[in-house]
Amino acid sequence: MKLGIALRNMGPQSEPEVLFACARAAEEAGLDDLWVADHLAIPPDDAEGSNGRYLDPLATLATLSGVTRRIGLGTAVLNLPYRPALPTAKWVATIQELSGGRLRLGVGLGWMEPEFRALGVPRAERGRRADQVLELLRRCFAGDEIVENGQPFLFRPRPPAPPILVGGGPPHALARAVRFGDGWMPIGVDPGQLAGPIAELARRAREAGRTPLEVVCMVPTRGDEPADETAAKLRALRDVGVTHAIAALGRYPDAGAYRRVAESLGGAVRARLAQ
Repeated sequence: MKLGIALRNMGPQSEPEVLFACARAAEEAGLDDLWVADHLAIPPDDAEGSNGRYLDPLATLATLSGVTRRIGLGTAVLNLPYRPALPTAKWVATIQELSGGRLRLGVGLGWMEPEFRALGVPRAERGRRADQVLELLRRCFAGDEIVENGQPFLFRPRPPAPPILVGGGPPHALARAVRFGDGWMPIGVDPGQLAGPIAELARRAREAGRTPLEVVCMVPTRGDEPADETAAKLRALRDVGVTHAIAALGRYPDAGAYRRVAESLGGAVRARLAQ
């Protein structure tokens, strides 16, 4: 099982000195990847914990690619209906190029109604708009010359495509993952509730002639729980087919607290998972 960690790109934890120190701590702890979230327009009555301060996830990962060297850089998740397709594809290719192929592109449809209103995007169109972005992403990474809106153009740089991990619930997210993606990011972490959808995902992939897809799961973590407890939680998810876990800490007070959790995950927890 791969093991990553969420990095808060919101609230006071997103101040540059804290953000950079946490990213380096995750890398030094030997974790596989770190993941940031996506919100563009937090309404005042829903700003508790962040005060409305959110860094753009793609700009954040582009910056973090310069202060780290090995660790993977993921979005959990990038809300595709919020963004135009071609500029998004260019952002994705640029981060993948400059990071040396470390991007992991978790994608979703978005859910917060005030954000859709602020963007002037009808929430009812979110599935169609997300599919348009995904379809273009696949074409852009498949060949240098693309045609969009009747206009041929060169899509370069064209590094190897990052893995696309589709977030959301079944059945639509499963179908979208098999059609466009390399994995599924489910909502919820109850092994009993995940077993059936994971089996369904495997069936759909076989029928489509595809190799098994990844299952990447955000796992809430207190930060002070014993390594044995965390490892048992992760082992139960692994047993039902989760291939990649992301520890989601919530609000850590500072970079020192984040480092302690990262070191536990990369050391004691990983060792127990290997037993």
